Amino acid sequence: MSLFRLDASIRTEGSVSRALADIVEDSWCEHSDDATVTRRHIGLDPVPATAWAAAVGADRSRRASMSDEERVAVDLATTLVDELVAADAFLFAVPLYNFGVSQHFKAWVDLAITDPRLASGGPQPLRGRRAVLVVVRGGAYGPGTPREGWDHASGWIRRILEDVWGLDLRVVETEFTLVGVNPALDQFAEMAARMREAADRLAQDHGRHLVGAAAD
Repeated sequence: MSLFRLDASIRTEGSVSRALADIVEDSWCEHSDDATVTRRHIGLDPVPATAWAAAVGADRSRRASMSDEERVAVDLATTLVDELVAADAFLFAVPLYNFGVSQHFKAWVDLAITDPRLASGGPQPLRGRRAVLVVVRGGAYGPGTPREGWDHASGWIRRILEDVWGLDLRVVETEFTLVGVNPALDQFAEMAARMREAADRLAQDHGRHLVGAAAD
């Protein structure tokens, strides 16, 4: 039983997305036999920003005519997709950065989609496999908040994972993770603590849910 885990946080210490993903992974491992985990730390080891343009412009039917840059990019895209196709279940930990999709996650998705197996309208080899998305936001973006509608990342990520790739997705999310870091948010400490406790419990539940993918 194999789990593919991707982390997009640029931090190791103090990363809430990593901490929640750890709970999901630990729960999955606890309920799995012969558990193996393949990891991609794209926040620390990002996909080259130029790889997408090189891969999307390459003629895969004529490898000999590719430039060195195109061959490297196409081979990396193949590796990324091979990792996904080989997994039974998936865990994506993607914090919200500057109200939009993390550049690290976007670059990874863009390059993966150049592989025909995961392209929009393609064969969807991942369809029906279970996945968990961990979403972390430093402030509050829910209905009625001053920044309602400012999260321009979560919807896009779900469209890729659920619609383009066909994953059976569940989401763990928490907000106010900058409480204790930004003094302007100190008044929301109790609310932040409640949100985190709820997210921790949901992460455990979703870790158990992932086992069903490997056992199906």
